Amino acid sequence: MIGPSGAVRVMMATRPVDFRKGMDRLAALVQDAMGADPFSGTVYVFRLNRADRAKLLFWDGSGVILATKRLEAGQFCWPKIEDGVVRLTAAQLAALLERLDWKRVHVARTVIAPALAG
Repeated sequence: MIGPSGAVRVMMATRPVDFRKGMDRLAALVQDAMGADPFSGTVYVFRLNRADRAKLLFWDGSGVILATKRLEAGQFCWPKIEDGVVRLTAAQLAALLERLDWKRVHVARTVIAPALAG
């Protein structure tokens, strides 16, 4: 799968959207409802009322990319439906798209290298 690297920012809309919206209307939604810049390189994730579909919108530096995933069986693990935005890491986004519980993915702790061997 072609996907974001570890340094990417991800914002997930918690309220479902109309999946008939294309990239222009979703970009306007990012600006108006989320108060964010759709051309910043951040990946914006949207859901349908049914939990089996996801849309991703992001700017790659030369154009806007709109990706859609529809599960043939099962559901994505979405947060509770309410107004707002949830920020995810690239690892949490990858877990979400693999139908895993992304809330269980945490940032790795910093490990201090030992000063002496042994």
